[in-house]
Amino acid sequence: MIQMGETAPQRPASIMFFVGVGFATAAAHLGNNFTTYLIGGLIDRFQFSPLQMGAWSMVEMLAYAAAMFLIAPKVSRISPRRLALIAGGLVAIAQMLSAGLSSYTLLLFTRIGTGVGFGLANTALNLAAGRTSHPARAISAGIALQTLLYALINIVLPMVGARYGVAGMFCTLAALSAVFTLLVGALPSTPTEGRHSTSVPLAPIGADGWRVLAAMALFTFGSLAIWPFIERAAHAIGLPAVTYGRIQSVATIASMLGNIALAAVNARIRGTALLILALVVCGCACGALTSVTTEFGFACALVVYNASWFVTYPLLLAIAYKVDSTGRLAVLCSAAWLLMMSLGSLATGLTAQIFGGYTIVGPLGMLICFAAISVIWPLARRLDSAAKSGVLAAGEIA
Repeated sequence: MIQMGETAPQRPASIMFFVGVGFATAAAHLGNNFTTYLIGGLIDRFQFSPLQMGAWSMVEMLAYAAAMFLIAPKVSRISPRRLALIAGGLVAIAQMLSAGLSSYTLLLFTRIGTGVGFGLANTALNLAAGRTSHPARAISAGIALQTLLYALINIVLPMVGARYGVAGMFCTLAALSAVFTLLVGALPSTPTEGRHSTSVPLAPIGADGWRVLAAMALFTFGSLAIWPFIERAAHAIGLPAVTYGRIQSVATIASMLGNIALAAVNARIRGTALLILALVVCGCACGALTSVTTEFGFACALVVYNASWFVTYPLLLAIAYKVDSTGRLAVLCSAAWLLMMSLGSLATGLTAQIFGGYTIVGPLGMLICFAAISVIWPLARRLDSAAKSGVLAAGEIA
């Protein structure tokens, strides 16, 4: 938490810094954005079951979350740039190894390597953003660059899969991870702790911190349980992978535009109303994703879902940075959503195997997203009121 007399870290937000954050977030989220293509490719090539692939995705997300949970207490002693470089190398190696494997068990082990790498990259991203005066703006700007890159990848990766199979997709993702990692040079190279003359002991997470974590857990479990299987859900209503990739490309561009707008106005808005609206819209879009039966309906739902998710996430992280300026709570929030996504992927795989489809997953996710509103609303309003009156106190707002 923020200690009495301590100010939040400040850093001039140069264009190159935002570029570094953008490539860092692109490297950190390659797995949870494009694993859906790998799942479809592995099912088609090796006839793995939905439950097996749910477990496969869960292992990666659990390793991702575990890396962040373990590193969170040490964030003040870590160099964001060095962490990102280690992460990129680890992911690239694990993806290249996966390209030559056919054993489900061995493929499962490679997900531990990619998960840990993505967790380290995400930690580097959160640490870098936490050094700015408006962390949510830095994250939004980074997501805008990420989504522009992902719009291109969503067009190219399915084409690679159609020509070279799932092995080609593994190699492509390995190359992208290596390239993105080499472009994060603008991230800070020194640990946060080295910038202070004395080390401040970590305070307990506190009631407000747990409220933020609970809201993030509910939002992400509700909205992301379907994510690893979205390509399969599209396939179930007759959309081939290449068509899905083109729709996803449009959806990521919508996400980019939403985050550019959020980055532009972030410093001038109080986000409670916007956060609640984003949660409602994202929940409704999630419900529509698995209940519509036409290409047009699915495309509309996916565009709204992507755009609203990538607005909701930085708004929730902004609350985490207000409660704890060290970046520890933000890292824990990222770990929490990855944990919830891993559990959600297993639950979705099991549901699909039992019920023969994904229809009920989206509506259930919508209800869970709505539950997140009741958790975060009181704290968000309190922080807005404190900011308006100019009495944002140290630590938790009483």
